[in-house]
Amino acid sequence: MKKFNFIIGAFLALVIVACEGPAGPPGRDGLNGLDGLDGAQFEAAAFEIEVDLATNLDANRYEYFSQYPSDITLLPDDVILMYRLEEIIDGADVWRQLPQPFFADEGLLYYNFDFTQGDYTVLLEPEFDLAAVPTDLTDNQIFRIVIIPSDLGTAMDMDQNNINSVMSSLGIQEADIKKVH
Repeated sequence: MKKFNFIIGAFLALVIVACEGPAGPPGRDGLNGLDGLDGAQFEAAAFEIEVDLATNLDANRYEYFSQYPSDITLLPDDVILMYRLEEIIDGADVWRQLPQPFFADEGLLYYNFDFTQGDYTVLLEPEFDLAAVPTDLTDNQIFRIVIIPSDLGTAMDMDQNNINSVMSSLGIQEADIKKVH
């Protein structure tokens, strides 16, 4: 019986020792703050602007340049999606994602945008003379800007062409959208 207990004890000792391995390499030091981002939060946001696009004769385009509202901070890998209010049908807003080609009587033009971590620009780029762009395509234009945090961008399954799908996926309600003038 002593021999049996000895064999069982030796076997258990080997199993326990086998479960321990050498310490792995040390990890990278994290940043202090909420979620490791010095107080910044992973938070989706949306805001809406109504603007008149200004002429840029040198570039033959219309544009609107602005910084983000003061309560919105983009982190380095965050992205934005931009939508233009195309029309209202039976009280329902019809939004189209930018970039967006538009066929006017004068020819083809594009609503487009660019952005950095600190600002964004809405562009209207015609493939014809800037003076021929009708004012109903440049004045009183309404755009909705949706900020997608970098940690959510690839993890979310959403149809980016559909603003309602994007807002639903990000947990943004219509009441959460800030109107910026």
